[in-house]
Amino acid sequence: MCAHQPSCPRTGTPTPHVVAAHPEQGWNLLCDGSVVFDDTGELLPDGRVVAPHRGPAGRLVAAA
Repeated sequence: MCAHQPSCPRTGTPTPHVVAAHPEQGWNLLCDGSVVFDDTGELLPDGRVVAPHRGPAGRLVAAA
């Protein structure tokens, strides 16, 4: 649940939304205080870390 004031608008979903986007640095701040990184890792508001959860890499296709 969003704790900042004023409260976030209700979107009908419990998913937190981005309040500060920094794509040039590879991270976004969510309204619940979490920081999510482009590599799928997360830093939670209580300081816990969620390691990146990447799928297996497939074959890369090189353009000639």
